[in-house]
Parts: sequence; structure tokens; C-alpha cells
Amino acid sequence: MEGLPPLVDHHCHGVIRYAPDPGTFAAFLTEADRPPAAGTTFFDTQTGFAVRRWCPPLLGLPAHCPPEEYLARRRALGPDETRRRLLSATGIGAYLVDTGLPGDLTGPAETAAAGGATGHEVVRLETLAERTAAGYRGSAGAARAGEFADTLAGAVRTVAATAVAFKSVAAYRHGLALDPRPPGPDEVRTAARAWLAAGAPRLTDPVLLRHLLWLAVATGRPLQLHTGFGDPDLRLDHADPALLTDLVRATADTGTDLVLLHCYPYHRQAAYLAGVFPHVYADVGLSLTHTGPRAAAVLAEFLELAPFGKLLFSTDAYGLPELYVVGSALFRVALGEVLGGWVASGAWSAADARRVGAMIAAGSARRVYGLAGGGDGGGGEGAGT
Repeated sequence: MEGLPPLVDHHCHGVIRYAPDPGTFAAFLTEADRPPAAGTTFFDTQTGFAVRRWCPPLLGLPAHCPPEEYLARRRALGPDETRRRLLSATGIGAYLVDTGLPGDLTGPAETAAAGGATGHEVVRLETLAERTAAGYRGSAGAARAGEFADTLAGAVRTVAATAVAFKSVAAYRHGLALDPRPPGPDEVRTAARAWLAAGAPRLTDPVLLRHLLWLAVATGRPLQLHTGFGDPDLRLDHADPALLTDLVRATADTGTDLVLLHCYPYHRQAAYLAGVFPHVYADVGLSLTHTGPRAAAVLAEFLELAPFGKLLFSTDAYGLPELYVVGSALFRVALGEVLGGWVASGAWSAADARRVGAMIAAGSARRVYGLAGGGDGGGGEGAGT
């Protein structure tokens, strides 16, 4: 779509600093956590085809060139130059980076610098809790469960001073059907004692998960919640955003916005929640990247019910700079197709289409996250503001 402001990628991840081998590269094209079936390749997916459509010309190759030719060119350029060329072509002006994933990944500042943009941190709650627990593991640590709970609360408040948002992956760790009430201090200490005594493994305890949510809500920072599809660590039916309805009601008067990430295939449920609760927003990230030329249909379904100022853009890109390119390109094409079609039919004016497009692309995210250049119209901000 023409005339959009620089995009605000309000939820994404770092980029690998090393040159991946072909198998590693292809693994980033899918949410699967295992190799492809014999005789198949992850390049034969909508994401793989989109990479071959949009990325080769940015590295001096023809669109749709064979994967091996593209990967050879990538190796010749090296990871730094590849990252610079690809990210600088996305049209993204601000990156809000979830720093909770492990690995040799670029942080917010490094990611943004490669694309000539600004970077901001989104703190993953479960990762923060697991790091905080490092000094409390085992029976000795369990005896200090109350101290741990105080330290964790302090850690959340501390990072809230610099992070633009929090993010929870409770959908992976337990599912979204959580008790919506904030747990009491005794509940928290009991759950923490058991978790720490077990060595503080991966956090899955529902009491501590919802405690983290309420700690984040208390800061007033926006809270991003993974919903919808993801890797096989997830039970998809446990990630339906409609399961959050009671929590949404419970947080309605807190002053904290909830942002439902990804949502697919439950994007209509997410659009409904955004439509009836003022503090709920929905996000198209990941949905468009994995649906390729069907992205316009998915975006149109989001816009059936979601108020236009409640839908945010993101790529959810992780590992490969190519996924930033694909996410932003598919968004622009899908938005142009959907809104342009409505203008052509006479349902919308061209001016309204431009205004709504700017809100989805950047304006609403700048308002929700308190970024410079915010405002409901979202039409005037520039890169790096």
C-alpha cells in the first residue's frame, strides 16, 4: 500500500549473528521443531515461497531463484551485510524486540541499527522469573520463597522503567484458561516454594504464571499475550484468545492495555475481544507471514469486527532478517488489496483508507506504547522518531 508511514513492528525477535547452514536456515521458515518429512523441504511452504519472492532482489538475484542459489549469495555477502541489506529494505521505523529467547541474537539496538530505525525492549515475563530464580534453587532457596517473591516483584518494577511492554507465553506454559484473579501472597509463596525446591525448572505453575500477569498489569505497561498458533510446545486449543475473556474483564479498569498476538486461526475471536473491550488490541503478526498470498483474506477477516484503531502490525520475525522483509511486504500488499478493494467498491473513501492504513501500520502502536510520533491518525511520523 502506498503512502504508509514507517512501520512500527510492535512484536519481533532478534536476528542470528552467524551464517546459518541450509538446514538451519530452512528451520526458521516453519513453526515445526523437527526436520521436514523425508522428500520434503520447508522451502515448500507459503513462508518459503514468500522468502524466494521478496528477498533475492534485495541481494542482487532474480525473484523466485532456487534456494541453493539464494543461500550461496547470502554466504558470499556474510551475515552482517545480508542483515543490513534486508532490514534496511523493510520500511520499519521502530522495532519492539522481545528479548526473552535464547541464542546468539541481536538485541533491540543492534537490530534497529541494521535497519536505520529505533529499537525498544519487550520483556518476557517467564524468562524474567526464571532468571530471578537462579539464586533461589533447591531446598535452601525454597526456604526463602517469600524473599524470592519480593525480589521478583521488584525485578518487574525495575524493568518496567525502561521496557516499552511485557510479554507472556502462558499459552505455551499452561494454556490461556487461567484463573483470572490475582493470587494471594500465601498462594504465591506456596507455589514458589514448590517450584524452587524442584530446582526452578521451566515455569509452568499456573499460580506463578498468573501472578506474573498481575505484576505486569500493576506497572501500567502494555501486556502482550501470545495467542493462536506456534510451535508444537503449544496446545492450539488451549491458545484460543476467547479463553482470556474472564482475565480481560478482570483487567478492564486497571489502565493497562492487553495486546493479543498472532491470533490465527482464532483471529475472529481476537477481533471480537478488541471490539467489545476498550483495553484490548489485536495483532496480525505471524498470521500474514505464514499465509502468504492468502494474507489479504486473513487481514480482511481481522477487519470484519476489530475497530480499525485496535489492530496492530508486527512481523514476529525471529532469527532471519528475511522474515522481517516477508512480514512487512505481505502486510503492505494485503493492506493495499483489502483497503483498495473497499475503495474501488465505493464502501470506503480513499482518504479514509489512507488514514486507517496509517493507524494499523504505525499510529496505533505509537499511541499504545507511548512512542514518539504517536496519535490516532498515525500519518505523520518518520523513521527514527
